[in-house]
Amino acid sequence: MPSSGADFRGFFLRRPGSRRYNHPMMNPIAYLLYQVLEFYKWIVIAAVIASWLAAFNVINPHNDFVRMVLRALIALTEPVFRPIRKVLPPMGGLDLSPLVVFFIIMGLQYTIVYLSRGYGI
Repeated sequence: MPSSGADFRGFFLRRPGSRRYNHPMMNPIAYLLYQVLEFYKWIVIAAVIASWLAAFNVINPHNDFVRMVLRALIALTEPVFRPIRKVLPPMGGLDLSPLVVFFIIMGLQYTIVYLSRGYGI
């Protein structure tokens, strides 16, 4: 028998209709943490691309605006990259710490989704 509105099963709100809305919604705090991690992933990507562009002289790091953006990206990413750089051995000029951070963030996001949907946390 089709439902004519939202019903509550297992403390999760399920929406009738398309398959897109047929999964339980996340806890709002878990969703906020997930989105903060997603935003930080984009900051890591921007920091990597900006460092490449500065290294290959595509952008001028002596420009005030570019310097401000680079400093902001370094200030946001270095506290996370630094402990990972201490653990990773030097790779001959290749910095793998952003890749490790990216995988850690993806693991944390998967854990948040799993706990939120599986256990209602």
